[in-house]
Amino acid sequence: MNHRKHMAASLVSAILMLTLFLLSGCSRSLPRDETTYETYTASSKDQPQSSVSFSEDDPKVLEARSAFEQFCDDLFKSQLSDDFLSLHYTLADPAAYGLGDCPRTFGEFSLETLKDSSRLRKEEQANLASIPEELLTQDQQLTYRILEASYEAEEAFDGLELYYQPLAPTVGIQAQLPVLLAEYIFYSRQDVEDYLALLSTIDTYYQQLLEFEQEKSRAGLFMTDSCVDTITQDCQAYLLPPENNFLSVTFDQRLDDMADLTDQEKADYKARNLQVLSEHFIPAYELLLDGLGELKGTCTNEQGLCYYPEGKKYYEYLVHSSTGTNYDTIDKLRDAINNQINYDAAAMQKLLIDHPELGEQLDTYQFAYTEPGEILEHLKEVIQKDFPILESANYTTKYVPESLEQTLSPAFFLVPPMDRYLDCVIYINNGSVSASGDLYTTLAHEGYPGHLYQNVYFLSKCDSPVRNILNFSSYSEGWATYVENYSYTTDNGLSPELGQLLAHNASATLALHAILDININYYGWSKEQVASYLNETFGITESQVAEDLYQYMLGAPVNYLNYYVGYLELVLMRDQAEDTLKENFVLKDFNQFILDIGPAPFTVIRPYFQEWLKARS
Repeated sequence: MNHRKHMAASLVSAILMLTLFLLSGCSRSLPRDETTYETYTASSKDQPQSSVSFSEDDPKVLEARSAFEQFCDDLFKSQLSDDFLSLHYTLADPAAYGLGDCPRTFGEFSLETLKDSSRLRKEEQANLASIPEELLTQDQQLTYRILEASYEAEEAFDGLELYYQPLAPTVGIQAQLPVLLAEYIFYSRQDVEDYLALLSTIDTYYQQLLEFEQEKSRAGLFMTDSCVDTITQDCQAYLLPPENNFLSVTFDQRLDDMADLTDQEKADYKARNLQVLSEHFIPAYELLLDGLGELKGTCTNEQGLCYYPEGKKYYEYLVHSSTGTNYDTIDKLRDAINNQINYDAAAMQKLLIDHPELGEQLDTYQFAYTEPGEILEHLKEVIQKDFPILESANYTTKYVPESLEQTLSPAFFLVPPMDRYLDCVIYINNGSVSASGDLYTTLAHEGYPGHLYQNVYFLSKCDSPVRNILNFSSYSEGWATYVENYSYTTDNGLSPELGQLLAHNASATLALHAILDININYYGWSKEQVASYLNETFGITESQVAEDLYQYMLGAPVNYLNYYVGYLELVLMRDQAEDTLKENFVLKDFNQFILDIGPAPFTVIRPYFQEWLKARS
C-alpha cells in the first residue's frame, strides 16, 4: 500500500468533513503566523557584506584567490579519487581533470575510514580558515561560505559514526547501487573494462558494509527486525540467475549501442559480464542477506532514534547536516511545519466552502497530459513564464524493471556528468505512479522544472567543479517538491481551484510525514501515538498505515525532511518576497535567484536572499 497516497486522500476527506462545521461568513483571508518570518531572520547568520574593493594586482589578493582555487581543486580531486563509481557519474572524461588513474573500486567503508574522514575534514577546515575570505571574489566567497557551513555541520558527527545507516529500505546502498550500475554509461571500450573491473569488487564492498553492521550490532545500534525483513525482501530481486538479471539485460543493451565494437567483442564482453554477475554480484547479495539474517534479533531499540544513548544528538546532526535549515532547534522546526500544515488546511477548507463541487472531482480528475513525452514537452513550454529559459537537454525516460518496482522510489532522476550535463535520464516506476494518475506532477518533480531543469541550469552556469560534487539534498529535493507543487496550478487540464486544492493537499500530506519523522525519532512517539494521531486528526483508521509509517521512519530517519524542509524554506522565502514586494513581486525573478545561487545550505542562502530582497525593496 502506498501510505502517502492513502494519507493524502484521507486528509482531503478530513477537510471535507470539517467544512460541514464552518460558517459561510468566515474570513476569506488566510494570514500566516506573524512569527514565521521573525523566526527565520533571527536564526539566520549576519547578512553578507558587500565586498570591499581591492586592487586586482594586490599580491595579497592574488595569493588568497590562488590559494582558494588550489584548495577547491585539491578537494575536488580527493573527493573523487577513492570511489570510481562517483567519479564516472561526475566526469565522462576523468583524464581531462587529472583523474585518469583512480582505482576501480567502490572505495573503502569501515568505522575507521569514517573516523579518518573526520580527521581529514578537520585539516581541510583549518586550511580553509587560513584563507582570508574578504580578499576573494564574490563567487569565491559564496563557495567559501558553503564549504564553511558544510564543515561546521559535520562537526557534530564526530563520535557518532556507528549511528550511520548505510543500509535502509528504498534509500540504502543495497537498493541504490544496482540502479547506478545499470545506468553506468559506456562512452568507450575502456569504460566497459572499467565497469567489469568495478563490478568485480562489489562482494568485497558488501563484506565491508556487513562488517560495519556487525560493529553496529556489538555497540547495540543495529537496525530493527522489521527493517531487516524489508531489506531482505527487497534484495531478493537481485538474486535472479545472471542471464535473467536486469544487470545483464541493461549491460547487453549498452553494448549493442556501441558502434566501435565487433559482434565477437560484444559477445565476449557479454560472457564476461555473466561471469562477474555469477561470481561477484549475486554472491554479494547472498552475503548481505545471510549476514543480516544472523544479526537479526540483536536490535536493542525498536523505537525512535531518541531512545538510543546519543540518539537525540545524532538526530539533530542529521537534520542540520541533511537539510541545512535555518531553524536552529528541532522545536522551532516542528513549530514551523505545524504552522504550514495549519495554513494549508485552512486554504483547503476555504476552497471547499467556496467551491463545493471540488469534493466530487477529487476521485475523478485527470490531467490533460498522460504520456511521459508529452508531459515533459508541455511542461517545458508552460513554465517559461515563471522560470528562466533553459537550453534544450537530451533526456530519456526509462521504466524501472518490474522485479524492482517494490524496491525503488516512484521515480528518480540521474544527475548527468558535469562535462556531459545535457544527457539526462529519468526513471519511472510503473508500480507506483502510472496507476495513480500522478505522472504529470511526478515528471514536474523529476524533469521540468524539477531535477532535470535545475541540474542542467546549474551545470550550464557553474564554473566551480567543487560545487558540483557537494551534495545538498534538501536544496535539490526541496526545489523539486516546490515545483511539483507549482505544477498543480499550470495549464494542465484541471480547474484553477482544483489545482490549488491538490497543491495544498500535497503540501500538507508531505508535512505530515515530516512531522511524524520528528515526533517518532526526536520526541519518542510510540506506534500507538502515531495511530491515535492519524485517527483523531485525519480519520485514518487502518492500523497497517500507522505501522508502515512508523517502521519507515525508524529505517530512514530524516529522509522525508530532506524533501519537506527544503520545500518549506523555499515557500516561506517566496511568500516573504511576495508580502514585501507586493505588486513588484515577480515569481520568475525569485525562481532565478534560487537557481542562480545553486545548491547550498539554507543557512547560506537565507542571508543572500535578504540582500536580494532588500535590493528590490
